[in-house]
Amino acid sequence: MILAVDAGNSRVKWALHDGRSFVREGWAMHADLAALDAQWSSLPTPSVIVIANVAGDGIGERLRRFSERWKTAPRWVSSSRSQAGVSNRYDEPSQLGIDRWAALIGARRLSSDPCVVVNAGTAMTVDALTEKGEFIGGIIVPGFDLMHESLAAHTARLSAERGNFTSFPRTTRDAITSGAIQALCGAVERMRDAMLAAGNREPVLIFSGGAGELVARHMGRPVRIVDKLVLEGLVQIALEPQ
Repeated sequence: MILAVDAGNSRVKWALHDGRSFVREGWAMHADLAALDAQWSSLPTPSVIVIANVAGDGIGERLRRFSERWKTAPRWVSSSRSQAGVSNRYDEPSQLGIDRWAALIGARRLSSDPCVVVNAGTAMTVDALTEKGEFIGGIIVPGFDLMHESLAAHTARLSAERGNFTSFPRTTRDAITSGAIQALCGAVERMRDAMLAAGNREPVLIFSGGAGELVARHMGRPVRIVDKLVLEGLVQIALEPQ
C-alpha cells in the first residue's frame, strides 16, 4: 500500500494505491487539516508514504504528526535530474517544484507521446515533455481564482464575483471570467505552438488540478483530463529503487 500525498498551495490531496490502482482518496483545505487527520484514521497501515509538499514547513510538520499513527516514516520527495523515465532540463533541477516534477512523471506513465502538462491550481503551470521523456521547460501563470482576486484587490469598482464564459462578453463580470479563461487557454496554446516550432510532434494536452477541467473544456481541441496526475507521479516515484 502506497499513500501518496500532494500538499499544494491551497489544499492537501491524498490517495492510497494498492500496487494496481487507487483504492481510497480524499482531500482537505489547509484551514481544515483536522479533516485530513480524521480521513487517515480509518486507513490501513501503508508500506510507503510519499509526500510532495509545496505548502511550506507548517503544513509539512502537521502532515508529519498525522503520519505518526503508523510506523512508516514519510518519504519527502524532491525534484532530481532524472527519475522514472523523465529527464529534468531545468538549469537547477532541484529548483523545479516537486508537484510539477511528479505531474511530469505521471504524464510519462500515461503517454509516450510529446505532452503539454498543465496543472491548474492556485497557479497554473504549463510544462513541455518530449517523446524522449525530456522536460525541456515550462511556464507559471496566475490561476483562475488568483486572476479574479487580483483584479478585485487592485482595480477600483471591480468585483471578484464570477461571471459566465462567452466569446463576446457584454458585462464586466463576464468580461473578467472570460478573460481569465482565455488567458489560461492562450498559455497552453503558446506552449503547444512552441513545441511544434521546436520540431516535436503534435503533443497530447494533459490537464490536472482544481481548475483543470474549467480550462480544458474551453481549449477547442482534444485534451486529456487526469484528476490525480501528481499522485500518479508520486506512486511511480515510490516504486523506483532509492
